[in-house]
Amino acid sequence: MKRDLSRLANQTFDLLIIGGGATGCFAARDAALRGLSVALVEARDFASATSGRSSRLAHGGLRYLRNLEIGLVRESLRERLALMQIAPHLVRPLPFLLPLQGTGLIGRAKLAAGLTLYDALSYDRNRLEDRSQHLPGHRWISREKALEREPVLDSKGFAGAFEYHDGQMYAPERLALENLIDADAHGAVVANYVAAEKLLLQGGKTEGVTVRDAITGSVFDVRARTVLVAAGPWADLFLEQASGKTAAHKLIRSKGIHLMVPRISHAALTIEAGSGHLFALPWRGHTLLATTDTPFSGDPATVAVTEADITGFLATFRKYLPHAALARDRVEFFTAGLRPLVSDGKADSYNVSRRAQLVDHTGEGMDGLFSALGGKWTTSRALAETVTDAVVKKLDRKAPACATATTPLPGGRIDRFDGLVRGFQKTYPGIAALTHLAHMHGARLPLLLKGAKLTDLMPLGPSHDVPEQIAFAVHEEMAVTLEDVVMRRTSLGQFGRPAPQVLEQVSTIMAAALGWSEEKRRAEIAALDPLYTVAA
Repeated sequence: MKRDLSRLANQTFDLLIIGGGATGCFAARDAALRGLSVALVEARDFASATSGRSSRLAHGGLRYLRNLEIGLVRESLRERLALMQIAPHLVRPLPFLLPLQGTGLIGRAKLAAGLTLYDALSYDRNRLEDRSQHLPGHRWISREKALEREPVLDSKGFAGAFEYHDGQMYAPERLALENLIDADAHGAVVANYVAAEKLLLQGGKTEGVTVRDAITGSVFDVRARTVLVAAGPWADLFLEQASGKTAAHKLIRSKGIHLMVPRISHAALTIEAGSGHLFALPWRGHTLLATTDTPFSGDPATVAVTEADITGFLATFRKYLPHAALARDRVEFFTAGLRPLVSDGKADSYNVSRRAQLVDHTGEGMDGLFSALGGKWTTSRALAETVTDAVVKKLDRKAPACATATTPLPGGRIDRFDGLVRGFQKTYPGIAALTHLAHMHGARLPLLLKGAKLTDLMPLGPSHDVPEQIAFAVHEEMAVTLEDVVMRRTSLGQFGRPAPQVLEQVSTIMAAALGWSEEKRRAEIAALDPLYTVAA
C-alpha cells in the first residue's frame, strides 16, 4: 500500500472519499470490491481521530433500549456479528458484569427484561462456526459468586450482578487499516496526509476536490464523479469551508475521554451511574475507563484531556468502585475524542441517538456530493454499504451486491483464531509475542515474519510489539510519522509514553527507511509530547 499521488492527480474516479476513519475505510473497501474506481484522502493519518479514540467495543448498545431504539440495537447486534466474522483476529467476545446496588426487585426486574430483549435481538449471535466466538445469553450472579470473581465490586448495598456478553476490538486502528489494505488490493488509491480544501463545483455538479499534500506542500485537484464526505466531527465544518455554503445538516459534537489504568477486573463492568453509565473495560492486561459524554464546541482538532477531566472522572468511578484504588498516579494514559452526533432535538448529548445518516446534497446545488453523518464504530460497515448503494445508483451502474459483511478482511482469512495461533507456534517457534502479533496481523503475519531474525521479534515493551513491525509499517502500511507507528500501526504508545530507549530504536529504524536526518528524527520524538501532556 503506497501513497500514489500521481494516480490521484491524473485519474478521474467514480468515488472520492474524504476522511480515513471507520466509515471512510469501510466505504473504500465496499466500493472497490463492487468494481468502482475509488480514491480516499485523509488529512492526517487513518483512524487518528474519533475512530482511534474509542472504547474499543463492538457492541449492540444495551442502553439504547431505554430510548426504545430497537432498530438501532438490532442493527448494531447484526453488525457486531459481521465484525466478528470478517475480523476474528481483531474482534473477540467480552464478558460484562452489570452490578446492582440498591436497585430493588423492580429495578432488577427491569434490567432482566432489558437483557432478555437484548438476547432476543441477537438471536443469530452464535451462527459462527468458531465456538470461541459464541456469546452466551445473560444470567444472574449472586453477590457471593460475583465478589469471588471480581472483588472490586464489593461495596455497601451490592446485591449481585447480571452477566452478559458483547464484542471487543483488539486494535480498532488496524481494523480500519485492513479495510484500506483490501481496498488498495482491489485498485483503490489511498493516501494519508492529503487534506481536502475546496470542492470543485461546476454548474451545480460536484467534480472533485482540491487537495494539499502535507508532506510536500503540493496542491492539486482530484477529479471524481461522486464525492463522499466522511470526516467525522469535521463533516459539517468541512462542507461550509469547502463549498462556501452554510451546512444544512449540523452536527452535535460530544467529548468522551478514556483513561488507561492497571487492571482492576477480569470482566468488563457496566456501571449504572445516575442517568448515565460507565465502563471499566479490561484491555490487554490493563483497564480502560470509559467514558464521559459532554457537549463540545470549537475546533475539533483542539479537543484534549484536562486535569479537571481526569480528577472528575476518577472521582465518579471511586463513588461506584471504592475498592478499585483509582488514584491519580495510577493513570497510565489518557485520550479524548469527539462523537459526531446527528441532532434529533434532545437537550443533552448523552441521550442523542447514535444513528447514522447519509445526506445527498443534490438539492443544495451540489449534485454528486454525499455526507455520512453520525453513527458509531460498530455500525460503520452498514453505513458504508448504504453509501455504496447510493453511489452505484447515482452513477447508474450495475454492480454486485455488498459482500463486506461476510467477506473476511485480509487478516481475517482464517477458520479459527486459536487454530491460527497454534499453527504459527509450530511454524515460528520461540517468538514470545506471537499471540499478540497474530491478533494484530492475523493471516497476514507470514508477510511480517518473512526473513525476520529472532532478535527483531523481541518485545519492545508492555504492548508486546516488536522491531520488525516498524519497517513493515513504513514499507507496507503507509506509516509516515513516528506517531503513526507507535499509536496506530503498533500499540507501543497506548500504555503511556514509550521508554526513551524504545523511541530511539523505533525512530532510528524509521529514519533508515524514510531517509530522515538526525534533526528530523529528534523532531518526530518531540512531536509525541502533546499525546502525554494534560491540557491547561
